[in-house]
Amino acid sequence: MVNSTQECKQAPQMQQSQADWEKTMQNPDYSKATFMLSVANLAQLPADEGYEVAFVGRSNAGKSSALNTITNLKGLARTSKTPGRTQCINLFQLDETRRLVDLPGYGYAKVPLSIKERWQKTTNLYLQKRDCLRGLVLLMDIRHPLKDHDQRLINWCVECQVPLHILLTKCDKISNGEAHSTLLKIQHVIQPYAEQMSAQLFSSLNRTGLDQARAQLDAWFCN
Repeated sequence: MVNSTQECKQAPQMQQSQADWEKTMQNPDYSKATFMLSVANLAQLPADEGYEVAFVGRSNAGKSSALNTITNLKGLARTSKTPGRTQCINLFQLDETRRLVDLPGYGYAKVPLSIKERWQKTTNLYLQKRDCLRGLVLLMDIRHPLKDHDQRLINWCVECQVPLHILLTKCDKISNGEAHSTLLKIQHVIQPYAEQMSAQLFSSLNRTGLDQARAQLDAWFCN
């Protein structure tokens, strides 16, 4: 995962038609998300134009389930009882200019080290080079927050001024008191960067935090 000493991407230089601009002033309809393509390296990505929001996290953080819940499309992102199924960068198109991006999971997947290193390199390059990236959603299992990879990603976002929203997933697995206590701890950690970062509780099972997550995506896509 990215280190805080690694390079930052340059600020995006957006150019779009009047019609495209008017569309981006409207909230996306997430239920219209469609699979666009899956790529193994940056050269296979679509043109670096429009707006992308990327989802990243440990391989067991519930990333695919969160994408399916946010779009209300059960089979959009592939889920599995075996963490690490996302092995490429998967893109989902919302409309002509806006996309959701599912980045390979990190840290947990039981795969050979060489494959983990390839995933990490691909993710690093995407985060560093993709100018149309408008925000990053970091998913953390609320029972195991702020692992080393998570911390490094947060530090990189701080240095590179990339907007970050944290989903504390699987909050249905613990009591409400424990969940809100963990949320307060995370908010305390990111409080110095409150203009750039935010955090919330989320559950794909009971849809806790769904409206809040969509509102954050709307803010990035319509800014």
